[in-house]
Amino acid sequence: MKSVRVITLGCSKNTVDTEHLLAQLPGDRFLILPEDSDAPADYVLVNTCGFIADAKDESIQELLRQGELKKEGKVGTLLAFGCLSQRYAAELPALIPEVDAWYGARDLDPVVRALGVQPSETLRTSRRFGGGPAAYLKISEGCDRRCSYCAIPFIRGAHRSVPIEKIVEEAEKLAAQGVKELLLIAQDTTYYGLDLYGRRRLADLLRALSDVPGIEWLRIHYSYPEGFPEDVLRELADNPKVCRYMDIPLQHIADKVLDNMHRHVDGAWTRQLIRRLREEVPGVALRTTLIVGHPGEGEAEFQELLDFVREARFERLGAFMYSEEEGTWGAQHLKDDVPQEEKQRRYDALMSLQQKISAECNAARVGREYRVLVDSVLDGKLIARSEFESPEVDGEIIVTCPEGTDTAALVDKFVNVRITDALEYDLLAELI
Repeated sequence: MKSVRVITLGCSKNTVDTEHLLAQLPGDRFLILPEDSDAPADYVLVNTCGFIADAKDESIQELLRQGELKKEGKVGTLLAFGCLSQRYAAELPALIPEVDAWYGARDLDPVVRALGVQPSETLRTSRRFGGGPAAYLKISEGCDRRCSYCAIPFIRGAHRSVPIEKIVEEAEKLAAQGVKELLLIAQDTTYYGLDLYGRRRLADLLRALSDVPGIEWLRIHYSYPEGFPEDVLRELADNPKVCRYMDIPLQHIADKVLDNMHRHVDGAWTRQLIRRLREEVPGVALRTTLIVGHPGEGEAEFQELLDFVREARFERLGAFMYSEEEGTWGAQHLKDDVPQEEKQRRYDALMSLQQKISAECNAARVGREYRVLVDSVLDGKLIARSEFESPEVDGEIIVTCPEGTDTAALVDKFVNVRITDALEYDLLAELI
């Protein structure tokens, strides 16, 4: 048997690519090593990220580290694939000669062949190696949007939806592995179906996935605000399997900045969308991401952004400092005129505000009861989530159990809890 370790960097979409790749490898020929292990490996594959400066640097540093392990004889063949590899295919081989071969992000078949395996269409599905009751389900690839700061369209290509029947088939296979929660991901989930069916069909997909036996929760990530489908709102409100949770990256609220970003919405429209989500999906938890320091963001625009966050009171919020990315419209036509120290100041101010809002939102949940899904056990306590928390990116519910409880038997199961205390991001609870 050959030993293989895949190191996955970047977003959850890369995680799915890694799972699809590993699913191609026959279990009688390959031993899959843990990602965080430095044990000797016949093959090490690095799934790289090339989205922003910090992510690119992380990928390069990891490749350099693996290159040193190769020199020490701990790595046999070193392969790189993914977004960074796609984006800088001409420059990287000379920079890191220890890498034996470079592959892009758009097709995994050449990587599979490099391992001596003939790709199989029937195995092109998720094979879960991390365990746990939740799994990512990629419903489309690429993006037709042209946000001025984003390099994804020329890294990943045009938007390509996966047919509904293939997504349902993958969901059934995941459910057979014990998955109870599917996290729907894409560059833009609300765009789903336009290329295949001539209209947005995310709501139809949600209904089809709701019929998969064993799947109890469906969670929507990465939804572009422009053209938000009306029927998805109804699924969020009425379909008991669709979590009342929406990840909708807004990026900004000031008209000048939104225009520079090529987001095709303005501040008034964005505020109206948030109001509608709150009104039509009672109790919904909203997650967003914002960019600070984008060209055109002066102090007035930044203060408008802070006021908007105070008004919208997002349950979850992440932020980035603007990073000028070569090849994008913004890098070619806009001046990166906000100093780095000012970007950092604005980022710190925004996240400090959100920390306070998050703590207040959590405090309001004390005393309430929730149905939660148990991910793991740590120090005798259950680590769980309600429909309002997504794995990896949101806080957790830490559950204390009565003495003598077989906590291990509750992993991957739903239980009922009562919230007893609130931290800034996590919640404490007791088993009911």
